[in-house]
Amino acid sequence: MATGVSRVDLDGRPIKPITICMIGAGGFIGSHLCEKLMSETPHKVLALDVYNDKIRHLLEPDTLPWADRIQFHRLNIKHDSRLEGLIKMSDLTINLAAICTPADYNTRPLDTIYSNFIDALPVVKYCSENNKRLIHFSTCEVYGKTIGSFLPKNSPLRQDPAYYILKEDDSPCIFGSIEKQRWSYACAKQLIERLIYAEGAENGLQFTIVRPFNWIGPRMDFIPGIDGPSEGVPRVLACFSNALLRREQLKLVDGGQSQRTFVFIKDAIEAVLLMIENPDRANGHIFNVGNPNNEVTVRQLAEMMTEIYSKVSAEPPLDVPTVDVSSKVFYGEGYDDSDKRIPDMTIINRQLGWNPKTSLWDLLESTLTYQHKTYAEAIRQSMSKSIASS
Repeated sequence: MATGVSRVDLDGRPIKPITICMIGAGGFIGSHLCEKLMSETPHKVLALDVYNDKIRHLLEPDTLPWADRIQFHRLNIKHDSRLEGLIKMSDLTINLAAICTPADYNTRPLDTIYSNFIDALPVVKYCSENNKRLIHFSTCEVYGKTIGSFLPKNSPLRQDPAYYILKEDDSPCIFGSIEKQRWSYACAKQLIERLIYAEGAENGLQFTIVRPFNWIGPRMDFIPGIDGPSEGVPRVLACFSNALLRREQLKLVDGGQSQRTFVFIKDAIEAVLLMIENPDRANGHIFNVGNPNNEVTVRQLAEMMTEIYSKVSAEPPLDVPTVDVSSKVFYGEGYDDSDKRIPDMTIINRQLGWNPKTSLWDLLESTLTYQHKTYAEAIRQSMSKSIASS
């Protein structure tokens, strides 16, 4: 970070250096946020996680200019007595820890509920009891299904934004039946949001809740068999990347008709930094963080990624690049889905002046270029070994 430059918040006040306790710092979002904080701010980070692979470049060597501003603490918040002490040492706690992979919601619903609700309770409690500010990462899945999805298929109201645009302070949270365990994640996330909101109302907890809408970029999730379990099923972008890297067909669950929006991780991190450094504008608010301009069906996403990866890798796409698969086959019993997830951006634009900048094509090109450079050779070697041993 450049020295001697006075940084100010959105209201023109000098920004004072703070200490941030970041839980889940070693993950996709945490790694990008740590990079931003180290390179562009004077803030100190206590980075808590079980793994540090994605932030190792920030921790080594000791000669890095920010070496005295980031400390890694290897711990699992489920059972570590150090957690409260680290929160007490900090001005702000950011909780990124979660199980947030749809394949796990059906197969590991108990772990999903415990990770996203039970394990988050002590964090909220310690922040409230010690008068520490909390930025909690939730999910756009708390909205569940849109009102429009319950209308007749041919209803013109399905095209009315009032029936599908998701607003933090207005839209209902509509989940499927209890037997649809896919909603275990969304329900746990909604309940911890309600608890945080109640702590603010009853005990004065200073909080901000973030609802990410499909943040995309380098280091997202894992590639099965390379830097994650062979049998693992990551989220859609990494699933499609894995198939492209292996020259396999991209699997479209239930025909890939669900509609989603995607935002570049670097744009989203700009929003988080504004929340960190403008507490008076961010406290007490829930923020959608997404890009409504980058809306596509999952099928269209697959087609775009196939075209872009062919350009990046200089390899022709498969003759038939996609294959349809049922959600029951892909995810198992109990899967359900939301039809559209389009964020309303009014509140974050009004409070923080934030708008995303990066187009879907550009963010996919950046991400797939990274995926190809990082994984293509490792996957080739892995596939060669498999052939040799068979």
